[in-house]
Amino acid sequence: MNTPGTALPAPVARQADGMAVASFVFGLVGLLAMNLFLGPTAIVLAALALHRGTSRPGRARLGLALGFADLAVLAWVVSADQTWSWSI
Repeated sequence: MNTPGTALPAPVARQADGMAVASFVFGLVGLLAMNLFLGPTAIVLAALALHRGTSRPGRARLGLALGFADLAVLAWVVSADQTWSWSI
């Protein structure tokens, strides 16, 4: 386990940064399409990135917030239309 003062090995830090960026992208795209799949994926990736000590914690937190927003939009759509899909 890492202590706050030690640096992570480069591959682990790079992987955590990639998870933070992927979380943000999945959360953003999930607002428009496939929020049932992309919302939880964004939440899990953001949590993993924050746990592994990403150098982009803001992006990971934004991905976490967008993931929860995806689920909120899904709940709203389901309650409004009584369906799991968008109807425009």
